[in-house]
Amino acid sequence: MGDYFQTIVDLDAGEAEAEELAERAVAWLVSEGIVLADREVCVLGQPLGHPPGPHWNRAVADDDPDGEPFDGLAVHTGPTVFDSGQDEPEAVTCPRCRTTTDLSDEGEGDLSDEDEGEGAWPRFSAAITDWQDTGHADVTCPACARDVPLSEWLWTDDRLAVGRLGLEFWNWPELGDDFRARLTAVLDGHRTAYLWGKL
Repeated sequence: MGDYFQTIVDLDAGEAEAEELAERAVAWLVSEGIVLADREVCVLGQPLGHPPGPHWNRAVADDDPDGEPFDGLAVHTGPTVFDSGQDEPEAVTCPRCRTTTDLSDEGEGDLSDEDEGEGAWPRFSAAITDWQDTGHADVTCPACARDVPLSEWLWTDDRLAVGRLGLEFWNWPELGDDFRARLTAVLDGHRTAYLWGKL
């Protein structure tokens, strides 16, 4: 069957504010009764997470009694590339020139002659490694030739997001739009991405 997760990624949180925003978000979730303050073993990939609180249904789209969450919330801070656990992203858009680059093997037409035959994905894959290792990475746009920070590229699907703060809900019913909007307000109205995945 597998494990399901939903991640809300703050795309704008800077290095200096990610921890503070994470604490604020968790405090709000606890005050709403959505998660509990005390952490325990309830998430994959981290030793501890916040288990569901008595009012977990305030976060979900449908409060079906058969759909209770059975795992908790993992909070990630630091440079992270969040993904859906499934396929690689299909395309990405440059925020400078708004050109969309195909990341599949067939997307070679967008590349310069020296990169022909390699596709665009390898340069993004290398930048992802750099981002996770150092918190900084640029990718040169194949269309406008400008260097663009990896965190600013616009992914055209919900398979990948780059940020310094992610709230990952494990095995919860679908998170509601209203809840996601309220959480965004807690995060100072920052741009957020919503990823759904399965392992």
